[in-house]
Amino acid sequence: MSFAWAKQYEPKTALTKWLDEKLPLPRLVYNAVGAGYPVPRNLNYMWNFGVLAGFCLMIQIVTGVVLAMHYAANQAVAFGTVEHIMRNVNWGWALRYAHANGASFFFIVVYLHIFRGLFYSSYKAPREMIWLLGVVIFLLMMATAFMGYVLPWGQMSFWGAQVITGLFSAIPLVGEPLQVWLLGGFAPDNAALNRFFSLHFLLPFVIAGVVILHIWALHIPGSSNPTGVEVKSESDTVPFHPYYTAKDGFGLGVFLIAFAAMVFFLPNALGHPDNYIEANPLSTPAHIVPEWYFWPFYAILRAFTGDLTIPFTGIVLIPAKLLGVIAMFGSILLWFILPWLDKSPVRSGHYRPLFNKFFWFGFMPTMVVLFIAGGAPAEEPYVLLSQVATAYYFLHFLVILPIVSQIEVPKPLPFSITEAVLGKDKAAEASRTGTVDGGDAGTLPDGSLQPAE
Repeated sequence: MSFAWAKQYEPKTALTKWLDEKLPLPRLVYNAVGAGYPVPRNLNYMWNFGVLAGFCLMIQIVTGVVLAMHYAANQAVAFGTVEHIMRNVNWGWALRYAHANGASFFFIVVYLHIFRGLFYSSYKAPREMIWLLGVVIFLLMMATAFMGYVLPWGQMSFWGAQVITGLFSAIPLVGEPLQVWLLGGFAPDNAALNRFFSLHFLLPFVIAGVVILHIWALHIPGSSNPTGVEVKSESDTVPFHPYYTAKDGFGLGVFLIAFAAMVFFLPNALGHPDNYIEANPLSTPAHIVPEWYFWPFYAILRAFTGDLTIPFTGIVLIPAKLLGVIAMFGSILLWFILPWLDKSPVRSGHYRPLFNKFFWFGFMPTMVVLFIAGGAPAEEPYVLLSQVATAYYFLHFLVILPIVSQIEVPKPLPFSITEAVLGKDKAAEASRTGTVDGGDAGTLPDGSLQPAE
């Protein structure tokens, strides 16, 4: 996004002038996250999560590269090398705990980032591409996290790989060959471990590339804001630095306190104790469960317990397993069409009373139920809860949201961001009406208001 009032980068010394001419990296940083990037003045702390997600990605890449120096992707020694890292490598325990808990914190931050985007309709025009790239990042994160969970080669690692790759066998005709191709064999072993390790190491750098595209797409229309009103004048914005670098710095400090507390005092709280038992293909755990950040989609997968059949014939059209797989992937893929499902011209949920109620009293409780049901055993009442929550999840996006966007009467929007923050914006009102104190007013070339004569 380019504003006429944005402060321009001006190199001061001979060295910075030469660098700006040959490789304008300082100018790029200045325009991306510095005083040259105007941002809406009313962003709250829900807008901190993008920066925090980027910081989490950096933690994962740095700790992951160091851990890879000591890890061996071989089923005979993989479990032992993890223990070697924990016991013998200098600060290996801290690196491993930071990496394992960093994945959980990464998903916490991204889930909050997504829920903020859903409430404030950050997927609406002109920011559709930002949202679509964000969904791609989320899918890449899920693939990376799944393969990373396999690497410690504990019981949950082995059986998680067996169950998740087994989902592909539900696809008619090509399912079983696809599963064998993914694993490199008929069960998780050396081939699968090597493939997953290679991809787990590579995909974070792919994520970093998509994040760059995500930020690039963000800078074209500029950041959204809690009112959903677009920037109209210089008074609606402040420079990203120092205002939001300070705000993001405070948020980062709070995040690091929570992260350090988890790493040093509760390092295994979000893990599964069975993963400290070496993988054994002959011993199936009583309750196979993925990491907590997969639970909502695992609950959707398990919600389908019956085949889709032709009534009164018993002929199976779609087996229950395939229905679950379709629903699990569909629950994320429908986010790609979300910008076109919500037709409301108003973005912010604060000004959409009906949408607000369905979001806080329908969608959010549904997500809580899916999280709980996904981590619970496949028994009653959790199966019924997951079925009801799954039905409402798809109903919310495919039926409720389009209908609400057509029938609700939104609250009056503020004329400008400045008005939402500081109260009545007299200059903006005068600019809109073309009068100041009853006289005619014009706009000067610099954007300021010309007084009436």
